[in-house]
Amino acid sequence: MRNKVSAADYLYFLSVKYKIGFDSLFKGLIHARENSEVLCGKLTIQCRQKTRNHEVFLITCGFKVVAQFFVPKYLLDNPNQIAEPTLSPWFSRVSKQSNVDKPRRIGDLRCGMKRINLKARVLDIPKAALVFTRFGEYARVSNALIADETGAIKLCLWNEKIKSVSVDSVVQIENASVARFRGENQLRLGRKAKLSVIGETNLPLLCNGK
Repeated sequence: MRNKVSAADYLYFLSVKYKIGFDSLFKGLIHARENSEVLCGKLTIQCRQKTRNHEVFLITCGFKVVAQFFVPKYLLDNPNQIAEPTLSPWFSRVSKQSNVDKPRRIGDLRCGMKRINLKARVLDIPKAALVFTRFGEYARVSNALIADETGAIKLCLWNEKIKSVSVDSVVQIENASVARFRGENQLRLGRKAKLSVIGETNLPLLCNGK
């Protein structure tokens, strides 16, 4: 059975995945309840229904439905009482899996680190881009977004490795390194690195606010 998480936890998960500040996303909900629909970064937020105890919001990204969920009315009426949550509720299954090498957590990663072993959950896999490499050949590359309970980082995937993972899967990464690219840290897989899927994790059910 999937675990339930609070509306605030779910919003934080979306803020990490779509790179929107948690405060901005929450303010987007408040503006949407007043104006029916607002833009928040790359997301569109619509207030679809209002009841006595909660309100229903639909979040889309272009033509793609991201989420539809209940938010308790008392949260919307008292935004100053909400503390920014963490990613912990979304990664409990990742955390419970042990590893004798004591893998690092994403929140501890720094540019230049090597021989990194960790487990993480795949949040997003952007459409692959065709690039011309320094070896004089074309290749496909996608910077997937992965995360654990301590943070998120982009994982550079090339060619066949792009199709080897899917959104919401838990992956085991071995012997990776951290490099700096366009102002942000990026996890990279060299020739000796390994990437494997160790499980699929369905999104937890969101509390309905009743």
